[in-house]
Amino acid sequence: MAQGADGFSTLVAAVQAAGLVETLNGAGPFTVFAPTDAAFGKVPAATREALLAPAGKADLTKILTYHVVAGRVDAATLTQQIQAGGGSAALTTVEGGTLTARVGADGSVTLTDENGGMARVVQADVAASNGVIHAIDTVVMPN
Repeated sequence: MAQGADGFSTLVAAVQAAGLVETLNGAGPFTVFAPTDAAFGKVPAATREALLAPAGKADLTKILTYHVVAGRVDAATLTQQIQAGGGSAALTTVEGGTLTARVGADGSVTLTDENGGMARVVQADVAASNGVIHAIDTVVMPN
């Protein structure tokens, strides 16, 4: 999905380490909230290294699939869902958890994970052959 895209080399490496390349290259459609390299840079180095090691594969897979929503949810659709939801929209992830989307005061879309962590969409509607990618500035974490 995001292979070769600038600013996503850590995500691509993580997807490869988790064995999710075939899944994300599947028919879809998928919506991927893709952490940028800078977002992965906020994760402590020891945690990153542990996740990318073979022993961390299950945890890495859980985190990565928490960034994926089934179906194609572009920015306009997401904004409509937030408005229809009275200011927030609950997105069920492929991992099974929930991300809560809201529109911030500055008009940007934010995601809140199940632990209260927050990420901001920094680039929306990056076209992919089997869905859409929204770049986010923080890695969101499932429970």
